[in-house]
Amino acid sequence: MHILVLSDIHSNIAALDAVLETAGAADAVWHLGDVVGYGAEPDEVVARLIDVGAVGVKGNHDDACCGGDSIDSFTPDAYAAAAWTRLNMGATALGYLAALPEVLIPEGTDFTLAHGSPRDPFWEYVDETWIAAENLDAFDTKYCIVGHTHFPVAYRRRRGHTECVEVEPESTLTLGKDRVILNPGSVGQPRDGDPTASYMLIDTEAGVVTWRRVAYDIESAQRAIRAAGLPPVLATRLGTGR
Repeated sequence: MHILVLSDIHSNIAALDAVLETAGAADAVWHLGDVVGYGAEPDEVVARLIDVGAVGVKGNHDDACCGGDSIDSFTPDAYAAAAWTRLNMGATALGYLAALPEVLIPEGTDFTLAHGSPRDPFWEYVDETWIAAENLDAFDTKYCIVGHTHFPVAYRRRRGHTECVEVEPESTLTLGKDRVILNPGSVGQPRDGDPTASYMLIDTEAGVVTWRRVAYDIESAQRAIRAAGLPPVLATRLGTGR
């Protein structure tokens, strides 16, 4: 089974389309939440996910944009984007996002999906080895996939110790008996200094995970943000990957 894993698309249709066009055929598409927020094309992004049959989980931005209390904890720029999305997102996208679970184990797989972490799906950032170590006991499957940090990375427990596995484009990781937390990075709002869209592929038969990057039309995403009247920094940061 070949699985395409996406996270933190953030209403960036140009980035999502670039990933879908270059990733190749997949038997399943999984997303890890924060489908919307920050960007100006929420309806287009959700429509594309529906078209490809994607399944996934709800992120804190999805919750906020659907009317949830998450918005109360946002920075001013994130709040402005969520408030704009609430007013401008259509009923189809709203219904899709509102129905997403916080945690999902896709049927017949050994993977748990969560946005932030398995023990705190909306808010916890798995961005330190000690945090990963604690979360490796918080799910029942062999493996867990999270987003939220916008950084591609993996953490695994080997011989009783948790280690951070740094990844680059085309990095691979062989899955085995070790418990692992994987993060594909962000499709639409990378924060690791590389502005290209980040995603992950899983070959379950070979037991191999691959991280990939793809360039996309950043200027079109920036124009859409500015035209919508969203905070200018949300457009500027796309060019720097920060």
